[in-house]
Amino acid sequence: MPKPTKNTDSPVSSLVLLAKMPGKTSFSSLFSVKHALGTKKVGHTGTLDSFAEGLLVVCTGGLTRIASRITAFDKEYEAIIAFGRETDTLDPYGTVVRSAPLPTVKAFTDAFEAFRGELMQRPPAFSALHIDGVRSSDLARKGVAVDVPERKITVFNSCIKEIREKDGFVEYAHVVFHVSKGTYIRSLARDIAASCGSAAHLAGLLRTKVGSFRLEDAAGFGLLKPFTIERVVSSVEKVHEAEIASGASDEQSVQAEIRQKMRSMTPEVALECGFKTLFLKDGYVDWFFHGKPLSERLFQQFQPCGESLQNEYAVFTGSTAQHAETPMFAGIIENNGHALKYGFVMSEAASQNN
Repeated sequence: MPKPTKNTDSPVSSLVLLAKMPGKTSFSSLFSVKHALGTKKVGHTGTLDSFAEGLLVVCTGGLTRIASRITAFDKEYEAIIAFGRETDTLDPYGTVVRSAPLPTVKAFTDAFEAFRGELMQRPPAFSALHIDGVRSSDLARKGVAVDVPERKITVFNSCIKEIREKDGFVEYAHVVFHVSKGTYIRSLARDIAASCGSAAHLAGLLRTKVGSFRLEDAAGFGLLKPFTIERVVSSVEKVHEAEIASGASDEQSVQAEIRQKMRSMTPEVALECGFKTLFLKDGYVDWFFHGKPLSERLFQQFQPCGESLQNEYAVFTGSTAQHAETPMFAGIIENNGHALKYGFVMSEAASQNN
């Protein structure tokens, strides 16, 4: 049986909900988390383009190992679609590559409603996807023609919040999408516009939800400005200047919020992350931390899954909710229906700092 890998190099293992400001990259937004928690081991669970704003779910310390689980969650967005011009980046700062007439309200609404359910989508050339080992966006910036393959996505739900008309045609639309992992809202805007005989790009993008994690619970949420057509359109010209220049007092406030709101891996958080939970029997805590062979006898009230199911479990020391001690996160194991195997094990020190 393979031994588990251990995480030993971070003083704080936590989940942080962070409100990314428009104009910042996802990477630069992690500065606040690193400095607030005094750790270099930080990773987000899905990037936002620099022009976009909203929720980043950040993992620190040993919990960076669960980032892929959160990346797979459904996501919810609000977007401002600007009609009439398509840019190479499909955002406000790209070069215009196509112009077309504005759509009628009926043409837009009919097209919008058709983009629900399972769809095939071609991601933007300017994206983080890799083509033959090279980032698609790097190739596109060099002028290389990029053929990004289509892939299946799902639009679970969508609605139109507001339409701004110009001479009876749709100039801007404020829309909401609930989508599957890997969906590009920029591509949705492009394809909806093409479907109604127009062209478009995104003027603004706001991520409001990742799985069950909500933007309004994020550190820095109070610094975001209202997401409306009027605000987004008026601020497009100054996003790279005024909006990213938050003062020292704002940065200190965000760091204080991060320390206050950071979430340890508890049984409740594990369920939010989509894991089942298991509790080690008192006599098997050291056994687990030393990576000895797994079996059902290590755990309290273990309920095996069906043979066809694959399940991941978050393992905790302590006991059930009635136990006097607070359960500590110990690691992740997997059950493929036939056998248990280690995903990873926290170091005992990291588990206590979780």
